[in-house]
Amino acid sequence: MLLSRSLTFYVLSIILAAFQPSFAQTLTLTQAFDVKEAKQAVAVDAQHFYVINNSTITKHTKTDGKLVAMWDGTKEGIVHLNSGVVILGKLYCANSNYPEIPMTSSVEIFDVRTLTHVDTHSFGIAQHGSLTWLDQKDGYWYIGFAHYAGKEASEGRDVRWTSLVKYDPEWRQVEAWVFPKNLIDLFTPKSNSGGAWGADGLLYCTGHDRAEVYVLKLPKSGYTLQHVSTLPAPVEGQGIAIDRSVTGKTALYGIQRSKHTVTVSEIR
Repeated sequence: MLLSRSLTFYVLSIILAAFQPSFAQTLTLTQAFDVKEAKQAVAVDAQHFYVINNSTITKHTKTDGKLVAMWDGTKEGIVHLNSGVVILGKLYCANSNYPEIPMTSSVEIFDVRTLTHVDTHSFGIAQHGSLTWLDQKDGYWYIGFAHYAGKEASEGRDVRWTSLVKYDPEWRQVEAWVFPKNLIDLFTPKSNSGGAWGADGLLYCTGHDRAEVYVLKLPKSGYTLQHVSTLPAPVEGQGIAIDRSVTGKTALYGIQRSKHTVTVSEIR
């Protein structure tokens, strides 16, 4: 009788496992561009990619990486652009005063055709931390706010205070989540530096240095993001972007700071 029950349980386990979603993904390098400015992040649209580096943005053709335009915000007081995302012809950049305290943040907005600065949204002293990345999903903004360890910690808050915050189109907070402890440990002493939503409904995130992309999803309950998997990746943390102009596959752009390289990878 015990053997029969065990066998029944084993068979049911196999059947249930067959209906569980598979997260056996791989990330494969398909292209790389040498770009001396590649230090902070990259954004992408149908024809170009945009390299973001503290006070500057450079625009490059996707076919050969050729430089076609540049914006320099030094004279405007821009000191730490963190990442960016292109939405409907505009490049939205996460901007902060890192590593200064108190942490202040804003979103700086550019016309991708001319690479001119067209608008801004200031969070001032951001209650959630230092803005490192932003993306849209289902009409809402999702924004990563970082906290750091050691001398870069703000008011006694360490990396555990790093969070993902959801806003409506008018920048009003809707919800917020924290990262799971295992990722906080991997982020430390820095923090979550990049993030982008995939067409599969999964959130792809990076830390500050590691050659990894972390796949997450929103929890069914509670306040902690669910860590689905970790993908070895040809990046060194920092800001990433998903090319939404490509159909049928997920193309992820990232950077390798030590090599001044923009990388393009396919998630399969």
